[in-house]
Amino acid sequence: MSKSSPKKRKVEVLVLSDIHLGTYGCQAKELLKYLKSIKPEIVVLNGDIVDIWQFSKRYWPNSHMKVLKHFFAWMSKGVPVYYITGNHDELLRKFEGFEMGTFSIQNKLVLELDGKKAWFFHGDVFDVTMQHSKWLAKLGAIGYDFLIILNLAINSIRNFFGKGKISLSKQVKNKVKDAVKFINNFEQIASEIACENRYDYVVCGHIHQPVIKPFLNDHGSTIYMNSGDWIENLTALEYNNKEWAIYQHQIVKGEDAEHEDDLADKSPKELFGKMVKDFQLIAS
Repeated sequence: MSKSSPKKRKVEVLVLSDIHLGTYGCQAKELLKYLKSIKPEIVVLNGDIVDIWQFSKRYWPNSHMKVLKHFFAWMSKGVPVYYITGNHDELLRKFEGFEMGTFSIQNKLVLELDGKKAWFFHGDVFDVTMQHSKWLAKLGAIGYDFLIILNLAINSIRNFFGKGKISLSKQVKNKVKDAVKFINNFEQIASEIACENRYDYVVCGHIHQPVIKPFLNDHGSTIYMNSGDWIENLTALEYNNKEWAIYQHQIVKGEDAEHEDDLADKSPKELFGKMVKDFQLIAS
């Protein structure tokens, strides 16, 4: 007798951002587990879904393609999927307004949810580096990807000795005052504009900092939200019964023994060797 598939959890609105498919840091396998566990009514992909900046045909594991196929499967069932462009997939911005079935590409989006207005956009418009030194932003993206690989290798060694995981990028952000200041300014600017335009919610990505927080000024109030990322935080925003919540995915060891040419199947030495070769090609 075959086992019945587990019942999928209903989600009225699902918001995902900063998945960065096509990069070494992307946790596509874990994202796929999450996607298979839910049944969304509306999906908002809030930027940096496919990392076109760092895309390499030499690194496109099956799990990354399966994530895209899962989105296509939702569309085929009539689920509205809004793809909001980010800086890493900015090439899609020229296709703003494109629609095919229930799929559409937007640079920003406003949805009315139970009588309240939610404003969605990626958020890179507030990034001064993006506006004036795009080459520096791209270099930083490569460095961030390398830091993630370094972090994976270190955590693999720490796990061998029975120690907990650490996040190098979070430690860097927490210790660099300018990074903390940028995040605070980002959240404040987005919230202020939302208040001026009478939006009840403002939903961003870009800075990989999952949060839900209220904001109040002379123009009114709003709730600022960020869906985080699927590199380190493994988070999403979910809307149900007139309330927003942050979903935090937990990795379960020993689960899913499916084999593919992915990070989990490579030793730290293999990872570094492949990364160095790819960075050399990207820089050339």
